[in-house]
Amino acid sequence: MLIIGSTIGLAMTAEKTAGIVGTGDVGPDGSSGPELKRSLGSFQVFAISFAFISVAVGIFATYGQVLTTAGPVGIWLWIIAAIGQTLVALVVAQFAARIALSGSSYQWASRLANPKVGWLFGWLTFWYLATATVAMDNALASQAFMPLVGMQPDEDMARILTVAIILIQVVLVIASTRLLGVVTSAAVGIEIAIVAVIIIALAAVVVFTGSGDVANLGSRGVTEGSANYYAIGGGLMAGMLMGLTTLVGFDSAANLAEEAKDPFRSVPRAIVASVVAAGVAGFLFLLALTVSIKDIDAVSASGSPVAAIIREQLGPVMERILLACIAFAMFGAGMVVMAACARQVFAMARDERFPGHRVLARVNPATRTPVAATVLVLVIGVVLMVALPGDALLQLILGGTVLPALIYGAAIVLYLVVRRRLESREGGFSLGRFELPVAVVAMIWVVGAIFVLVTPDDARVPSLIVVGLIATGGLYFAKMMLFDRAVLDSEPGGGGAVRLDPDPDVAPVPVPDIDR
Repeated sequence: MLIIGSTIGLAMTAEKTAGIVGTGDVGPDGSSGPELKRSLGSFQVFAISFAFISVAVGIFATYGQVLTTAGPVGIWLWIIAAIGQTLVALVVAQFAARIALSGSSYQWASRLANPKVGWLFGWLTFWYLATATVAMDNALASQAFMPLVGMQPDEDMARILTVAIILIQVVLVIASTRLLGVVTSAAVGIEIAIVAVIIIALAAVVVFTGSGDVANLGSRGVTEGSANYYAIGGGLMAGMLMGLTTLVGFDSAANLAEEAKDPFRSVPRAIVASVVAAGVAGFLFLLALTVSIKDIDAVSASGSPVAAIIREQLGPVMERILLACIAFAMFGAGMVVMAACARQVFAMARDERFPGHRVLARVNPATRTPVAATVLVLVIGVVLMVALPGDALLQLILGGTVLPALIYGAAIVLYLVVRRRLESREGGFSLGRFELPVAVVAMIWVVGAIFVLVTPDDARVPSLIVVGLIATGGLYFAKMMLFDRAVLDSEPGGGGAVRLDPDPDVAPVPVPDIDR
């Protein structure tokens, strides 16, 4: 999974101000009031997407699952997942290059299909990001921080630490978008550095001491002889989950598009570059880890195979350094996921399409961040930590792994339907004549990915949870259709933040340029 702008506060009215995307206090549609501040440079935008993916964190959390289901040979499935997710990223980037508004797929569907379709995108994305925040911070508490400081496994303590971590992140995310950019950039820099150092160190140890085994790359390990290995929902198919649950969230940069400088260029490039960089770095990391395994059975039985390999080959000091870096990377990723979730809530509340929109659509005039929407993520985290027992919480988190595949698939369908309305801008991001083939292959890939995610026996409950979240949202949607239908019948233009081919029957309206 794995995941992760500014915050919203107390002074923006809940009027329909989707056009507020300029650099001053007056939006292109003439609305006034505090707005999100453009303070994220190109690398910071890239760092946001890369930190959400957090490839080292994803592999740290899921490598053991690959060893016990597909065996060491299952790491080759990472390449397939990386290629497939890159195709999805190319399609998503096409939207980001035309619509630079907080809310990503919610905004794209609302403006290119209709607000009713957009609302479903937004509702699913909100729950995906909300559960991903809790999952990331709970993993940080239980899998990284507690082992790092020598604490024994304790679910209750992990829940308390999870709430404390979320609270700290809320304060930082509310304080400043620039601060978010600094933290995530530092987290990405440390993550890339530690992955590079570990790859080089492990390779050196294996070459000079001969303590590894290249044959591991073709071994099925503890799954040797498994009768259901090649079956639908079997071990080999389950091995694909590492790539599918790690290489997601690359579109998070689009959720902070209103806070990015030159968003029509920086955001789509960040989306594609982040998944490509994560794909390459992740595979090199997996190669180094797998070749370095001395005893496949022992490592597979370990509670933390990555840490076990590092400890065995490089010693306990390097293991603790790894845990410290993983903890910081998780913290940065959690901040990114939280910020993206808050922007999703803000975007929908700004259009009066989210419960409590009058409060959640406010931007603090001092921090220029969505305070109330960010605090909502904290409230959800506290409720989940307090109310749900261990098994139920795990099932909810697993349900969150299905949501991004559904959202990406729906986004590709939307692209195939409306692609002719997307304006081609000279110098802007475009696939040119390859757009249709890429989109079609990406659609085939996503259908296959969804099949992989929902076919295992233990995926039934998470899939039902996804259905339940959609049904719950349907109740609020029905309320809007009955009592607030007007908010679903029209869509704010978005001013200079939206670049679509104009309707020939409508006179163009001058809007300010936001490429700065």
